[in-house]
Amino acid sequence: MKKDEVVETPVQADFVYDQIQLVLAEKRTALSTMRTGIAVFALPISAFSVLIVMSKYYEPARVLPWLVPLLALNLGLIVLGCYLITLAVMRIRRYDRHIQTLKLKHAELAQLLD
Repeated sequence: MKKDEVVETPVQADFVYDQIQLVLAEKRTALSTMRTGIAVFALPISAFSVLIVMSKYYEPARVLPWLVPLLALNLGLIVLGCYLITLAVMRIRRYDRHIQTLKLKHAELAQLLD
């Protein structure tokens, strides 16, 4: 055995596996947040496309009291969708860095995750 070599006991190995499972669970949560953000972002796009298609059946000046709040709501949904997507991407990157650190520390884990 070399001087710098670290021998892991079964308890330490279990701790590492528990740690990587936790990080991967958090990454799945971030991916679901991204999925939700994409869905929230797609909703206003659908509403705008319906408004454009139906625009020949109404006069914008007559429906302005309804159109302005709808546009404000759609803008809010777009902002919320962008926020959720950005937050998820930042978290996924952080979890990927953490996984990479664990893989560098534990060669056995690197073999399993590659």
